[in-house]
Amino acid sequence: MKLGREFLSFAVVGVIGLVVDVVLLYLLAPMLGWYVARVISFLAAATTTWAFNRRYTFATRVSAKGSIWREYFSYLATMVAGAVLNYGAYVLTLHWVEGRWAAALGVAVGSIAGMGANFLSARFLVFRSK
Repeated sequence: MKLGREFLSFAVVGVIGLVVDVVLLYLLAPMLGWYVARVISFLAAATTTWAFNRRYTFATRVSAKGSIWREYFSYLATMVAGAVLNYGAYVLTLHWVEGRWAAALGVAVGSIAGMGANFLSARFLVFRSK
């Protein structure tokens, strides 16, 4: 089933985004703090997942005619619902869990919380069937 393959691919790409997110978060947090660093790391991860999803997950849905920048900004805009769930779960995790890996756990919990909303918005709003 195509939907299942797309969801699995979206999840694999999400793991790549998770790695980008966590690495940048831990690099930037000493300078910017856990909350500001998380906004930047999330944007970097979202950009990474957009590129991979465009190339692999939704490759058959990508239009050669449309503006790549419009698609990119559409992707970021439609990720807002998932981003709110993601960031909320991240903040709650930081408040409830202590220790060195609390932020990484927060990113993982947040990613899972936002994945469904992000998949649906990417599939049906950004990478619609042409």
